[in-house]
Parts: sequence; C-alpha cells; structure tokens
Amino acid sequence: MQRTIHIENGVCKLPKWRMAEPVNFSAYDGEHLAIIGPNGGGKSMFLDMMVGRHPMFPDMIGYDFSPNKSSLASDNIKYITFRDTYGGDNDRTYFLQQRWNQMEIDMETPTAGDKLEEAFLMYGEDTPSRREVQRSIYKLFNMEHLLDKYIILLSSGELRKLKLASTLFAAPRILIIDNPFIGLDSETREQLSELLRSIAKRGCLENTLENHDNTPSLRIQIILVLSRTDDIPDFITHVVEVKDMKVTYKKEMKDYLAARPSSNTHILSRQMEKEILQLPYSDKEYHTQEIINMRNVSIRYGKRTILKDLNWIVRNGERWALSGQNGAGKSTLLSLVCADNPQSYACDITLFDQQRGTGETIWDIKRHIGYVSPEMHRSYQRNIPAIRIVASGLKDSIGLYVKPSDDDFVKCRFWMKVFGIEGKESTSFLELSSGEQRLVLLARAFVKDPELLILDEPLHGLDDANRQLVKDVINVFCQRKNKTMIMVTHYQKELPECIDHSLFLQRHA
Repeated sequence: MQRTIHIENGVCKLPKWRMAEPVNFSAYDGEHLAIIGPNGGGKSMFLDMMVGRHPMFPDMIGYDFSPNKSSLASDNIKYITFRDTYGGDNDRTYFLQQRWNQMEIDMETPTAGDKLEEAFLMYGEDTPSRREVQRSIYKLFNMEHLLDKYIILLSSGELRKLKLASTLFAAPRILIIDNPFIGLDSETREQLSELLRSIAKRGCLENTLENHDNTPSLRIQIILVLSRTDDIPDFITHVVEVKDMKVTYKKEMKDYLAARPSSNTHILSRQMEKEILQLPYSDKEYHTQEIINMRNVSIRYGKRTILKDLNWIVRNGERWALSGQNGAGKSTLLSLVCADNPQSYACDITLFDQQRGTGETIWDIKRHIGYVSPEMHRSYQRNIPAIRIVASGLKDSIGLYVKPSDDDFVKCRFWMKVFGIEGKESTSFLELSSGEQRLVLLARAFVKDPELLILDEPLHGLDDANRQLVKDVINVFCQRKNKTMIMVTHYQKELPECIDHSLFLQRHA
C-alpha cells in the first residue's frame, strides 16, 4: 500500500521541539485519521513534525504524494491550525476592540469576498468547472451573504468558514484541520461534516475540479486534530492518540471506540470547590437588582443590521445561555455590555443600574466584569509569562503595564491551580497549546471574582476532561452570592447545570 507519510524514529533537530520519545507513524492512502489527546499532550508538536515545520534529522520522514508530480510537502499538505481562526496576516496590529470600530475600516480593508477570490486564483486556473466548485462551497457553507463583509467584522465562526473555504480551493492531497468544528453553529457543523464525508467517500473535492494539466483532481486524505472525542466523524478510519508527548500506535476507528473510556461527570475536587465558595467578598462590589437593561437596541454597520430593536433584562443572580447562528450578533451584543463597542453610547443601555453615557468610564464598568472570548484570544499575541496574562485581568488590560502585588500573584496562582495549569506560571503564553492558552484566559476572567461573568465560547479547544472541569468551576462559582453569568456556546452539552435563562438571536438578512 502507498504510504503518503512515513516517520521512522523521528527526532527533531532542536531539543525544544522534541517529543518524549522517537516518533513512528505511517499514513496510508485511503485512510482518514483523527489525532486526539489532552491539551498540552503534544498533538500540535506532532503535526508540526509531520508537515515539516519542525525539521527532523535526515531520512527520518518520507512522503509519497503520487500521482501528483510535485514531491514538496508544502504543495501537497494544507494545514489549518486553531490559531488561524483568530488571526491573519495583520495579527500583530489587531486589538480587542478593532472588530467593533467602524473607523478602523478604510479603502484597503479587504472583504471576505476579496480574500476568497485571492485564494481561488492562487490555487488554480480560472475555469468554468472551478467556478462551479467555488459557488458550491459558498452555497454549502451559506457564505453568499458574507462576501461583502469586511474581514475585521467577521465572527470567529465566520472566520473559520472563510479559512476552510479558501483552503479547499487548493484541492490538497492531504488536508489537516485542527479542531474544525469549534466556533461553528450546529447547522454549519453538520454542513462541514457532510462535506468532509463526501470528500472522503468520493476521493476528491469535486469530480469537475481540474488541475493545471487537465487531469482529474487527486484524492484528498483527511486528518483531523480533535480535542473533543465526541466530534470524531463517522468517515474517520483510524485514530492516533498523542499524550504525554508520545505518539501511540494507530488504531482502527471501531477498536478505538470500543475501548474509549466513559467521560467523567465531575472533575473539580471537593477541596477546590470549598476554597472557591469560601473566597472573601470585596467591599466594592455592586449590589443591584438589574445587571443589564437594554431597550430597543439596534446595531448597524453600513447597510448590514446586526441587532434590531433588542430588549433584554438580566437580573442579579441569573445565569443566561446566549445562542444563535454564526453572525447573529452574539459577540456584538456582549461587546456592548463590556464597553468594547463604541456604538453602546448611542444605545439605551443600563449596566449595574447606571445609564451608559452618564459619566462612567470604561474601566468603571470592566472592573466588575470577568470576560473571555475568541476576540480576546486573538488579541493576545504577546509572548509573556502565563501568570502575567492572568494578572492582567486584575487591571482589565490586554498587556500588563502595572507590576502586580504579592497578593495579586497569590490570587493568580490560586485560579491557575483551579484550572489545572499550576506549574505553567513562567511558561510564555505563545508556547502553550491552544487549549492551555484558553485555560489561562479563563483564569484571567475569574481572578478578580467578578459580579458579572461573560463567557463567549469558553470551552473552545479544550479536551474532554478540561471541558468538564470548566463546567464544574462555573457551577461552583455561580453558587457564590451576587454572581451573574452569560455564556455563549454552540454545543448544548457544554452548558453547565446552573443555566436558568436563555436568549436566542436570529441572524438578519
């Protein structure tokens, strides 16, 4: 059988890129693989070895992309990483509030259609058959309405659609996707799963898609990197588990499912629960009956309506689930609450019994809110120690410009311990796995013991155990007095038991 990728006793040249033991792995033509494992277990490190980002010593890795004429991994393997959903070419200039600032849009700001057209022309000739495939992908992902939308206005789920579509235009020999389903609403998850299932079954993206020499398009081998084991699609043939920086032997899908242990229903220790419940309360807390009151709130960007005549009251002690399709305005709504959206001053909004625009500062509002979101994850591109990221939550800043006190660091270490990332205090943020980064940002949201907790897709990229741990922490935290929460997720199973109210947003045409 044809081995598309073969690694034998693979060891990276640089010590910091090495796994705990030499890697042995083979992928055969016709196999579709799932790479699974815990956060920080080495999945991304293994994939970086596979695609050549972390070079190994000579003769340790081999490829066979036949019948493709090119033997270069860069021509044949396309790897969509988790971080790509939060970034782009200009990530270094991105800031948290950028998405909500219309003034940041100028004549040079690309639309989603501009970026997709650029990718389409980059990866092949402009033929009628390829245009038909392009239209099919747009229709399948329901992307027609996104084409004139500026890149910086896209939601995290919409960004993922854009990245997937532009990569599919390349018709790669091997398509690797890191956590393809996170950030997508249930309808789009099913659309993507069906598309990948169709590719796996047919052997190519579309029989009509042609290469430069007019030969039929090559078979696409799919490799998915998954944090959630319940996200493994039924077209996957084999599973490879990576844990403790070791790559285990490949298993057939049916054998893996038969041996898969049942997921834990409770992770947080009773001792940690007790310590969270016994945390001292601040004498500077707001004690108000209404936390949020929005009256006929509408948000528009140009001709596009995001929110229209929304009325919403959140009372003290309530725990809300906020849901809706990708692009329905969930993150925009939360940006109004967190004072990140300048349009909030033109809206009739009361927060903590204070009318917006009556003299309060952004910082007056933020000091009572703990917040984590895909936009926040995207804005953290500074390679500073993890504990300083957590400490920035005490100052409501993205960077940390004021030296924390010893008491501040005690609080930070406590919440890092709660979220299972003790020992990572000195590790640079960008050297952590994406799941570990999310746990650091969650610790940042909780560290100041906020009255209002806003969690926008908080379980993105977390493995099964860490998802349950975070749900446990939320349930316990919300038992404390004077605590209110709003949580966004596209997975109903991710909602903690404490949820008692819900709001569904419908996307406007």
